[in-house]
Amino acid sequence: MTQKTATIIGATGLIGSHLLQQLQISDTFNTIKVIGRRTAGYKNPKTEELVINFEDEAAFKEAIRGSDVVFCAVGTTNKKVSGNKTAYRKVDFDIPVNAARFAAETGCNSFAVVSAVGANNNSNNFYTRLKGEMEEAVQQQSIPTLVIVRPSLLLGKRNETRIAESLGKWIMKPLSFLIPARMKPIEAADVAKAMVHATNSDLKGNHIFHYPEIKNYAQNIGLE
Repeated sequence: MTQKTATIIGATGLIGSHLLQQLQISDTFNTIKVIGRRTAGYKNPKTEELVINFEDEAAFKEAIRGSDVVFCAVGTTNKKVSGNKTAYRKVDFDIPVNAARFAAETGCNSFAVVSAVGANNNSNNFYTRLKGEMEEAVQQQSIPTLVIVRPSLLLGKRNETRIAESLGKWIMKPLSFLIPARMKPIEAADVAKAMVHATNSDLKGNHIFHYPEIKNYAQNIGLE
């Protein structure tokens, strides 16, 4: 079996941490590169940490080079950037778009990125508009397999407390049967599984996954 190199951007986040776990137990990947601003001290022998300044394009591109698949799960919050929309954009737009560009330029076969349900570059909402703009820019890159996942409310244990998200989970989870399929809350672990399975399938071209597609690929069923 040909073994592959995977690269994760955002491995310390909720989805990213599940991506790392999935790849570490996968027989398909013998090298996992984790790109970040600071070291996280991973001990797994398959895992290599690359600490860079994401604004250093040469270093970023070199970190991407040699990847068979790149997973981008970065994301910030209004609280973390103190309401600074320019700083927000640097994380949620610049990093994934540059990652996709460098993946294309270095011959990476597959790219998977986390967006959000409702992403729309014409939205009046800053967050959903930013995600829509990111998706549009990423889709302009020449990557054989591109997977954009649009989860709604994420379920799982974070390393940080998000009050609004916690309240949303408390309200939405028991009422999920009343919620339209695309808006259903979903386990972050399922999102990670779907990203790994989709990028290791025969899927080609650009694809956007909502809840139904994420659940299918999480179970390794694929598109119906």
